[in-house]
Amino acid sequence: MTRSKLALLALLAAGIAAFFWLDLGQYASLAFIKSSQQSFAAYYAAHPLLTMALYFGIYVTVCALSFPGAAVVTLAGGALFGLAVGTLLVSFASTIGATLAFLSSRYLLRDWVRQKFGARLGAIDAGIAQEGAFYLFMLRIVPVAPFFLVNLLMGLTAIRTWTYFWVSQIGMLAGTVVYVNAGTQLGQIDSLRGILSLPLIGSFVLLGVFPIIARKITLWFKARRVVARWNRPKKFDRNLIVIGGGAAGLVTSLIAATVKAKVTLVEGHKMGGDCLNFGCVPSKALIRSAKFVKQNSLAATYGMAGASVEVDFARVMQRVHRIITAIEPHDSVERYTGLGVDVVQGQAKITSPWTVEITTPAGRQVLSTRSIVIATGARPFVPPIPGLDLVGYETSDTIWGLTQLPPRLVVLGGGPIGCELAQSFARLGSKVTQVEMAARVMLREDPEVSELVSRSLLADGIDLLTSHQAVRCELVDGSKRLIVKHGDQEKTIEFDVLLCAVGRAPRTEGFGLEELGVQLSPKKTIAVDEYLQTNYPNILACGDVAGPFQFTHTAAHQAWYASVNALFGNLKRFKVDYRVIPWTTFTDPEVARVGLSESEAKERGIAVEVSRFDLDELDRAIADDVAHGFIKVLTAAGSDKILGVTIVGEHAGDLLAEYVLAMKHGLGLKKILGTIHTYPTMSEANKYAAGVWAKAHTPHKLLAWVARYQDWRRG
Repeated sequence: MTRSKLALLALLAAGIAAFFWLDLGQYASLAFIKSSQQSFAAYYAAHPLLTMALYFGIYVTVCALSFPGAAVVTLAGGALFGLAVGTLLVSFASTIGATLAFLSSRYLLRDWVRQKFGARLGAIDAGIAQEGAFYLFMLRIVPVAPFFLVNLLMGLTAIRTWTYFWVSQIGMLAGTVVYVNAGTQLGQIDSLRGILSLPLIGSFVLLGVFPIIARKITLWFKARRVVARWNRPKKFDRNLIVIGGGAAGLVTSLIAATVKAKVTLVEGHKMGGDCLNFGCVPSKALIRSAKFVKQNSLAATYGMAGASVEVDFARVMQRVHRIITAIEPHDSVERYTGLGVDVVQGQAKITSPWTVEITTPAGRQVLSTRSIVIATGARPFVPPIPGLDLVGYETSDTIWGLTQLPPRLVVLGGGPIGCELAQSFARLGSKVTQVEMAARVMLREDPEVSELVSRSLLADGIDLLTSHQAVRCELVDGSKRLIVKHGDQEKTIEFDVLLCAVGRAPRTEGFGLEELGVQLSPKKTIAVDEYLQTNYPNILACGDVAGPFQFTHTAAHQAWYASVNALFGNLKRFKVDYRVIPWTTFTDPEVARVGLSESEAKERGIAVEVSRFDLDELDRAIADDVAHGFIKVLTAAGSDKILGVTIVGEHAGDLLAEYVLAMKHGLGLKKILGTIHTYPTMSEANKYAAGVWAKAHTPHKLLAWVARYQDWRRG
């Protein structure tokens, strides 16, 4: 702590000590004020300006140091100066004093609190940035919230000082008038309870409702201003139009149909979206075939004299497409039509906040709708590498069209998609070179996770080039080449196929957002609020196009909120819940996570305890010859509350589900430890990880007494 902070703290401590040591509180009692009323009045008549200045200074000091008695001093203001002058003095003195207390809290305590509770304070600051003035006004207008506590707590947030001052000035005015007016009748007041009676508190609470009503009116006017240049239809063809037939759009339209809304779903390409056709389903089918090849190579490990497999890549890809075809009915036009959704396969364009133009081979139609949900997903991002178009490239969307195994494959990207596909093609027989610009693959995970995945990729024969930047592509005498740079050194990689797997970009072009003026975020996703509304309240977005996650399960999760808020938002809106979001990368070993990683906890300054169980100690993992990886559980310091889990190993994604359930419903490691898990299964690892935590919290002192008791029992 700096010298200036220590000096200020010492000064405050001295002031508080003097207040109690000298018993100054007696001068801020109702009895003292009433007994001295005539003396005060005489002094005020003789020295009006000096009396006002002294009173103002005393009031500011009382508020700034959070001394008790501010209410009585307010009464004195009414008794001495009358309603008008008393209200003026008290209003400004209380606000200045409150602001000084606010600044003291910010200066002395904020840095320390941020170190201890950085993540929680960050979430509060985000809310304050959007609605800070409104929250503060509510706290000021309802006197149930302690005056000094509001000053101290708000100082810990990021609210601007000027905002704090003027909102406090206005918010406290109603309460100030009530107290000062009561002070003008000081002779009739026997206690402070008479001022804040239950009916009066009820009146303040009623006043507190007015800002909510005013806010709703403000939002209504704001929405009206946004849509003012369009003519709103008098009636609507649909309750909801959903653009995009991927996971987010399908769930959105299904929920709408379930609650008997008239909903149209528009899909311009393939029903099921990226997950069914280009992402989750085909990639997992390919991974399974590649894993079969790997398992055959380990025949001796399982006690076999030998085994061989001949990869027919064309048949592998036929299997991939067969699996897509088998799942297609789940997302088909026929199924959703049968569920009550009007499905149109065509191109949608939003032409006004309430109208969508749909172009199909049969022609065009314009439908009016009360609400629109945009669920157009994302597409592979292609980096601007010179010469890339010259040599040609594949993406995670187009790679499924291959019928011949590439002899030499270059994979750009060390994220989940890049690692999954690089490993699969290497196991199927391609010579794979994987290029990642960062220092390690799987950058979002802890370094030890990256290390395990890297070792597995290298074991499968992948030439893994981390800290290498793709500089350019060249076509020399029909030979395709990628030039990468590591430090000052360049390296040439010859290849047959290049796969771009460096991320995905949201699809925001081509369906009217630009013309309408729908705002985008800095990450180029559609900017939505916590209710998934765009700057047009009746136009919402969910899934990859809205972010912040690009997972099928989060798209479906958001879809519920988008659908319900679109259909019932005029009655009740629901904030989307991102508290417990799991994900899995299906490399071998799998990597699954929910909540904080250890690295994130350190970066945010969150105190955690780490409980780790290595899977090489698990009976089932040993029996299956998959005894590698670990479970790492982060808990709040001194508690079994789960803050995050990372699992690396066989079936990690399946093992994670128990922790997701526990975190969602507030169950700690003690509950997992007390749950029976079937033996021998991989799920026992979760119980053993909880056991690691329990062992670290063994009550040694209690056990010492138990040992004595047992000794006594033996005589």
